[in-house]
Amino acid sequence: MGLNKNLKTISYLGVIFSLLGLADSIYLTIAHYTAPTILACPESKFINCAKVTTSQYANVHGIPIVFLGLIFFVVMIGLQSPMAWKSSLRFIRIGRLVFSSIGLVSVFGLVYIELDKLQAICLYCTGVHVLTFILFIITLIGSVFLDNNTHSINAKTTKN
Repeated sequence: MGLNKNLKTISYLGVIFSLLGLADSIYLTIAHYTAPTILACPESKFINCAKVTTSQYANVHGIPIVFLGLIFFVVMIGLQSPMAWKSSLRFIRIGRLVFSSIGLVSVFGLVYIELDKLQAICLYCTGVHVLTFILFIITLIGSVFLDNNTHSINAKTTKN
């Protein structure tokens, strides 16, 4: 089964936004493992990348959140690829939606921590948050197109 024009566009957008998220996550990961001061981030009372990326919340069970973001975007590149969108495997379709949903829920938690607990935001983290939200929307729209496309193909097959 090939991709229709809409799904091809969805797939390319998904890959592009995943690559942007990966680039942002790589930058944050390098800063985490070297020095948070390398982050080109203006520092003010509310904007403070170093405060966010070195806080007690920057790790989950000893795993740096920036590393989890890196893994998220690597997986999303695969799940947003044209080959993955063409796949009829149910676990890929559901996995893409579930994985992007987990990313979105994680973003809500991280934004809460930044705004409520730390009272500071990191611009690069915000970039990751926005890209994760966009990927969720892209995945949701693509899933609707895919379901509609699958139903219309099944209906045509059944009629013949």
